[in-house]
Amino acid sequence: MYGRVYSRILHRAFSYKLKVYRKVPFQTALNCPFSSWSPSRSDQSFCTGEESGVWTRSCCHFSTREDLDFQQSLVQINSILRSNEQTVNVPEFDGRALSAVRKFNSNHLPANTPNEDRRSAATCLQSKGMLFGVFDGHGGWACAQAVSERLLYYIAVAMMPKQTLEELDKCMELGRPVPPILQWYKHHSDFNYRESAPLYIRHLRVFWQELLDNEEHEEGMSPQEALSCAFRRLDADISLEAQVPLPSDLMKSTAIQVAFAGCTACVAHVGTDGIHVANAGDCRAVLGVQNSDGSWSAVPLSKDHNSQNQDELERIRAQHPPSERDTVVTEERLLGVLMPLRAFGDVRFKWSVELQQSILASLEAGVDLDSLNLYQYTPPNYLTPPYLEVTPEITYHKLRPQDRFLILGTDGLWDEFSSEEAVRLVGEHLSGIHLQAPVSPSERKLKLGQMHELLLKRRARASPALDKNAATHLIRHALGTGEYGELSQERLASMLALPEDLARMYRDDITVTVVYLNYDLARPRHS
Repeated sequence: MYGRVYSRILHRAFSYKLKVYRKVPFQTALNCPFSSWSPSRSDQSFCTGEESGVWTRSCCHFSTREDLDFQQSLVQINSILRSNEQTVNVPEFDGRALSAVRKFNSNHLPANTPNEDRRSAATCLQSKGMLFGVFDGHGGWACAQAVSERLLYYIAVAMMPKQTLEELDKCMELGRPVPPILQWYKHHSDFNYRESAPLYIRHLRVFWQELLDNEEHEEGMSPQEALSCAFRRLDADISLEAQVPLPSDLMKSTAIQVAFAGCTACVAHVGTDGIHVANAGDCRAVLGVQNSDGSWSAVPLSKDHNSQNQDELERIRAQHPPSERDTVVTEERLLGVLMPLRAFGDVRFKWSVELQQSILASLEAGVDLDSLNLYQYTPPNYLTPPYLEVTPEITYHKLRPQDRFLILGTDGLWDEFSSEEAVRLVGEHLSGIHLQAPVSPSERKLKLGQMHELLLKRRARASPALDKNAATHLIRHALGTGEYGELSQERLASMLALPEDLARMYRDDITVTVVYLNYDLARPRHS
């Protein structure tokens, strides 16, 4: 059944050339007001001998005939799929207010080496609500890493009232403990740019000091205003940090890596009044709604910003001269290069060519730009920059009794199936009930072979779930669904057994967070 897939994989593997991968720095997290950014001397790397934040040409791997072993057991498959899964139960009442979130499941499965996806989840401690984000990096993982650490802080600070910001600033000024801003929910595999922590904290403080100087910021921003402001401000800070002098070569090279790489982002603020989603790029947020008959419907809470979105195409074309109308987006990519049409970083599509060359030349002599994943090239038809921005598209949805869960996923998930299919899978996983549509008049006229195929599809849909974690359940189905909608261990094993130099040819990094909503908050209250 999968002979053609195997033959293609084997053909590629046997003719494949050596491909070099860079190491992934790994650092542990500490608990403190800025837990993501606390310096530590206990940092470790998967590959020793180099400082974290800088990639080297070590840890090489290339596939051989011996690598291509597709005979993985169910135990091995489960171990791979579940190694990054996370389940967090949220108290219904946390001492400040009722929570609109019951619990959440999260997971990611890499295809790139290293993984270019990131995820974040946190409770806002100085304002209300919870924040969830998924981030899809490109041109390396550097930008996605920085944004996943920093963006939620910017959003939370923007929502704080002036009195709380004054308390924060006074504590910083006097060197006293700073009241915690976020309660993070981190997986043990998450790591942080610790060397850049002082820079990140300093620029966050500059941001809240500017909010303090704003006379209109008395009660803090609404979630919608905070999301939009935070996206744009963080992107501006990323651009600035790559241009200014910094205390160390490592911090400077990290800042430049972050700015020249890029990432898309989809962030949801979930509060008792409803859900605000901010999206820039091709990640996606989808609401799972249970209908009165028990069936499931998908309500999109974001739009993909790519060439399939005609409104996006017209928006970008309108920002440039008519003479560039046919070159701004070619071959379904921005300037023929970049798939998403909104993103953090990616200064190659924002800065002038002269500024780019100047910044790269400012690196210490002898630094190998290729080792930092930086390449000196200019996109074709680069005439009137900027071509790219990070301004998010904001969607608001008022919580209703029938709203059960929210799915946030990077495009690696949506490449495999539709929003409707994802909602159905999570809905049936939640309820344990697999609804089957009645046999239609046309189906009653099927021949015996066709009826057998229909029954196989129906039986496949009724198969019991293998995972308690709904995010893992989605990833398993994304990669392992067979011809009849059944879960094929053979197909799943082949996808997971692909060596790292081949995996990206057949699938993308996949990151999923499923947020279960406290829909009882939306029920009418009777005296």
